[in-house]
Amino acid sequence: MLDADLLLEIWVGGLIELNKFQWMLGKGESWAPGKKLKLLFAGYNGTRNTGSDVRVQEIVRQVRRILGAENLDLSVMSFDFANSRGYFENARQVYLPNVYPPFLHREIRRQHGVIACEGSMFKSKFANALANMMIGSLGIAAAQNKLSIAYGGEAGAMDAFLQKMCKRFCRDSCIITRNPESQTLLGKLGIRAELGTDTAWTFEPLGPEFGRKALLDVGWDGSKPVLAICPINPFFWPVKPSIGRWFAHSVFGAYKKSYYRTIYFHRSGRDVDVAYERYLSAMAAGVLNYLRDRNAFPVLIGMEMLDSDACERMSEKLGGVPIFPSGRYNMFELVSILRVCQRILSSRYHAIVTSMPAGVPSAGVTMDERIRNLMRERGHDHLLMTVDDAELDDKIPEALRLLDAEADQIRCANGRVVARNLQLMARMGTYFEEQVARTYPEFPIRPGVLSWEDYLPPLSPLLRELLERHESALA
Repeated sequence: MLDADLLLEIWVGGLIELNKFQWMLGKGESWAPGKKLKLLFAGYNGTRNTGSDVRVQEIVRQVRRILGAENLDLSVMSFDFANSRGYFENARQVYLPNVYPPFLHREIRRQHGVIACEGSMFKSKFANALANMMIGSLGIAAAQNKLSIAYGGEAGAMDAFLQKMCKRFCRDSCIITRNPESQTLLGKLGIRAELGTDTAWTFEPLGPEFGRKALLDVGWDGSKPVLAICPINPFFWPVKPSIGRWFAHSVFGAYKKSYYRTIYFHRSGRDVDVAYERYLSAMAAGVLNYLRDRNAFPVLIGMEMLDSDACERMSEKLGGVPIFPSGRYNMFELVSILRVCQRILSSRYHAIVTSMPAGVPSAGVTMDERIRNLMRERGHDHLLMTVDDAELDDKIPEALRLLDAEADQIRCANGRVVARNLQLMARMGTYFEEQVARTYPEFPIRPGVLSWEDYLPPLSPLLRELLERHESALA
């Protein structure tokens, strides 16, 4: 049977080669002085994945700060405009179809550059199709000698053919990773990468008054410590395209449980169901164990619409805990709620990242390297668990009690890590500016001597206060 992932990869690879030839024939738009620089932000947006949306929001703000909004014409990919309405600083949103190769071929020739924004950029863990789309976006832009930048991405295990595509088509792009581990992995493929960070550190949600009111509306008494729990389904990845399953689903209604969208289906089977139930039961048992000794108010946060099932099932196991799903609350609202919580237990990387500027102590239950790398950076390996740990139900209450006992030290460590990552994000901005100047030497780059903070988006008072507090550590 033909592998639909492989067909997509061959299709995208062929389009990259075609664009090299067409560019030599003069097809495609070129930037010239006096024109606005057209940049396409390539990412997984419009699905109410809070982490993905927050990342792009901040990249847009940073790029506008560095290059000047008056010089730019920005476009952001979105699967669903309704889900991304009001996001990305009013940049133009372009519809991203599920079968995306023709769209990439058509859209990128209209642009002057591509910024690949997805965090899980070079990895097969979630979907080869997603990594293929990132590689295709970068490769087509590079084939046309346009700006081609991977911004704050992560590399992990990739299938063999995808790895070959990455090695062949991303070598002429500017790659900036969000951790040293990804930099090392890409280096083994012969791809030079600069070290950066995630781009969510500068995100500014609604004020704490929104979060407090949202919690009061679901029964919080205003005084109990709030424990936010962010569960996922760690086991139904990767998503893969399947023409056979799509036909069976369309004609006979088969594969309802694993259906994702159009031709894409989640991993499924008894082993997936058993592992998922074990994870949810262990999470719930661990939280209930903790709550026996701690009079806290638990809530569930669905950071992506795909998390709704995990939240609903865990709520039932916890006796009807309130749920804040991303389908109902936008990114500005969800992060406001997270930041007024006193403790967080999360399998979502960006629930931890976006709450750290507010100093919220957090523990992670990870399915891959993202939370592991972050906890290692914080010096909090003892607050890290894995989704398939046989002793997860015992380790969770222990970790939550450590959050209580070490709250002040954790807040201090969080602040130092946030401050350091703001510097790394500013460094990313300098790499970005240098790449623009190299690709388009006549583009009007800002003159004069600038501070590192001039390469960040405008910072909130909270972040400015945090930087002042950790000024000596940054020197």
